[in-house]
Amino acid sequence: MAQAFFGGVHPNDRKAATRAKAIEPLPAPAEVVIPMSMHIGAPCKPLVAKGDQVKLGQRIGEPGGFVSAPIHASVSGTVTAVEPRPSSMGGTVLSVVIANDFQNTLSDEIRPVADPDSLTAEELTEIVKNAGIVGQGGATFPTHVKISSAMGKADYIIINAAECEPYITGDHRTMLERPEQVIKGAMLLAKCFGVDKVYLGIEANKQDAADVLNAQIAALNAPVVVEVLHTRYPQGAEKQLCQAVSGRQVPSGKLPADAGCCIFNLNTTCAIYRAVYEGMPVVSKIVTVSGSGVIEPKNLECPIGTPVANLFDACGGLREDTYKLIMGGPMMGLAQYTADVPVGKGTGCMLAFAGDEERYEPEPQCIRCGKCVGVCPIRLEPVFMYKYLAKGDWENFRDRLHGMDCIECGACTYICPARLPLTHAFRMGKQQVNNARMAAIALAEAEKAQEAKKEA
Repeated sequence: MAQAFFGGVHPNDRKAATRAKAIEPLPAPAEVVIPMSMHIGAPCKPLVAKGDQVKLGQRIGEPGGFVSAPIHASVSGTVTAVEPRPSSMGGTVLSVVIANDFQNTLSDEIRPVADPDSLTAEELTEIVKNAGIVGQGGATFPTHVKISSAMGKADYIIINAAECEPYITGDHRTMLERPEQVIKGAMLLAKCFGVDKVYLGIEANKQDAADVLNAQIAALNAPVVVEVLHTRYPQGAEKQLCQAVSGRQVPSGKLPADAGCCIFNLNTTCAIYRAVYEGMPVVSKIVTVSGSGVIEPKNLECPIGTPVANLFDACGGLREDTYKLIMGGPMMGLAQYTADVPVGKGTGCMLAFAGDEERYEPEPQCIRCGKCVGVCPIRLEPVFMYKYLAKGDWENFRDRLHGMDCIECGACTYICPARLPLTHAFRMGKQQVNNARMAAIALAEAEKAQEAKKEA
């Protein structure tokens, strides 16, 4: 029985600018810059060098470990460089630069599965791995690892089609325009996990998409159930979607698999369909380009590695008074210092803001209203978390207030009348805790090595 989760907010969805706009293919650029790290986990090792000829879909990055995913060429052409380039996460990342020959010559590695119905769970997992599929909702966790770790534990499979962040409409358009990919991808997951039904969670503000999917389900007699949920942010967060659809709550510090659930993003599901039925790895991404700074907002599908500047150009450019670029949604996205960063596997939205939308407060003061506590979907106490972080008290932030459970959804920052930078503080605080943990591990290993050296 579907139910509501605790907390959450109701921001203006700002989706009207692109909700009714079909996905447009963006012509491939003259050059793509493909980062060797577009996923959570170890970065890939380049398999090509300067001067090599590559084909569309060819593997150019080898996984650096189990929690990693291969990377493929999104165009055919010549490798002109393998070097660090600007990253959307800040700094630089080792990237493969390909000069496009505009021939789109397919790699010999592109081979559709002859009989998808005959696939075993192990075979599907291997196909997903080889296709370089990761969580395309932004988390970018390697999908084959998620499948492998949930196998035998999850009996409730959920497709995340909530798309709860303001502005973003790529998933909505995908459901309307490519329902067969969505449903057949869900059917592959049902077979993989051996479940009778796959549940697709979608917010009520996309009822037209729910109707299209239900018609496709009926046509294919698919074991998929569309659950229409209340429109509330962050409905698409894993733990909240798990509770909203299945009624199960994920324990603190645990994953949905520990509650018997496994959740896949809608476009991840479509990527599984393409890997099986078309043999195509992840080489393109649907990106919503919107915001007050964009002249003509659009939904664009472009090759991985396309410079973000090309997306803005395809939308008529930016207003002269544009002051901020954000990759991702306004709640959880990351501000960018340049438009020269490339589109990656997790890039679902590019926003540009202009005019007087900024509401920055140079010296914010908490007024103890408690609104942040009321909207936190994890039932944390942001007001006290912020207080401890301001004092540099990482231990109480971590242990007493369970700060590491924060999902950085931004609901507390959105509702705060004092405009405290809560989400930013918590993101930095979690990083400090992780840095301290890694430093402690490194110190312990060094001491252990020193002891071994003395004994030798």
